[in-house]
Amino acid sequence: MSRRRNYNANTIAIMERYFAAFDKSYELGLFTNKTTFLTESGIDKGHFYAQRKDIGRGMFEVGWLVPLIDRCGISSNWLLTGKGTMFVQ
Repeated sequence: MSRRRNYNANTIAIMERYFAAFDKSYELGLFTNKTTFLTESGIDKGHFYAQRKDIGRGMFEVGWLVPLIDRCGISSNWLLTGKGTMFVQ
């Protein structure tokens, strides 16, 4: 079990954008099954949902960003900085 982390404001903002992009990608049908997407992306489903429920959990991995960038067209610049648009133009 992961202990709580004292994330800085930038890391929390990245996580919030990550979960927003995950939800938007699902809403737009860029993937049709959340569990399958997580499994195919190598993201532990339990860690994903625990982190989502409690942003202070120490389970978030930077590697989680890659599938949204590669498979869903999410802008890496937006994920990391919040600048620009969510999707690559």
